[in-house]
Amino acid sequence: MTGMTTTPIVSIKPLTITTEHRDHDLRVRVTAPLTGDDLPVVVFVHGFGANLDGYAPLTDHWAAHGFVVIQATHHDAPGDPAAWRLRVLDVRRILDELGSLAPRADRSRVVAAGHSFGGQTAGVLVGLRVTDPVSGVAEDLSDPRVMASIQLATAGAGGDHLTPFALEHAPWLREQDFSHMTRPGLVVAGDRDELPLSTRGPSWTTDPYTLRGGDRSLVVVPGGEHFLGGISGYRVAETTDEDPERVALVQRVTLEFLRRVTGVKDR
Repeated sequence: MTGMTTTPIVSIKPLTITTEHRDHDLRVRVTAPLTGDDLPVVVFVHGFGANLDGYAPLTDHWAAHGFVVIQATHHDAPGDPAAWRLRVLDVRRILDELGSLAPRADRSRVVAAGHSFGGQTAGVLVGLRVTDPVSGVAEDLSDPRVMASIQLATAGAGGDHLTPFALEHAPWLREQDFSHMTRPGLVVAGDRDELPLSTRGPSWTTDPYTLRGGDRSLVVVPGGEHFLGGISGYRVAETTDEDPERVALVQRVTLEFLRRVTGVKDR
């Protein structure tokens, strides 16, 4: 990684996409290098309650190294059993409009990435099957346009270890099947990520690695809590473990993964 060049970036927001599954337009931010064509793409899905302006320590870093990064503000409502599905549909609409959102993008090289709730969305796009809390059906909502996934501090399997809080506020976690996730995937977890959703402790967030198949990698961040040192932004209220070195580690490993799966070479 030493000596890799970065390029100036530009960020445009808000762009809007009309949708049929929402009662309002989807608002999108696109960040990209100032120069270059046929650029690989990262669609980044934020955690619960965040928006398209977050996670600059990651999204700006990826863009400065040659990636188009697309972020949206997703619908979030605690306990809404449809919330998980709406996020997946949001990303699919982004992919539908990728040519107009980012004309310099290479639509054949798309990676889905996400933090926390957003990591589940990224997983669904590459084969994670969520049993819908309304229908009881575990539908395949994967998208062939997504070649790989990055899941950061993301929920693990359902079961008896889920807390009452999880069952009330995130009913889509009751049952998840990771076995169909065979496309390349990187899972990043913090070894001090004590979420109120599970009684299993930090090991729960490694399930998206241990319960899947195919080409997969796991990085456990020492001392990392849910925001892994501050990936959602420095000095933001939700970060309880602010540490630039942890953020730098996440930057390095995610960029290396992105470069490997998309075939980007050193400049």
